[in-house]
Amino acid sequence: MKKLIALIALTTCLTACAESRTINGTTYTPYGLFNQDKADPEVVYEVSGGNIFWGIVWVETIIAPIYFFGFELYEPTGPKHNK
Repeated sequence: MKKLIALIALTTCLTACAESRTINGTTYTPYGLFNQDKADPEVVYEVSGGNIFWGIVWVETIIAPIYFFGFELYEPTGPKHNK
């Protein structure tokens, strides 16, 4: 049973909801609380609801919330429109 739970947790981490996006020919990756330096000031990011859900569901594993909140919390959605 422990192996099954570990496999499900690993699969969940690898198929997280936050996705990379290509905007104006450049690919931007999600970022989280631990790697905020990856955020581009010219791109709009939104919180990934799926990753919040999985981080809460897998809170007892400790590793999954660290991954979801620390590295995959915000996903790029589009370019900023400066006026």
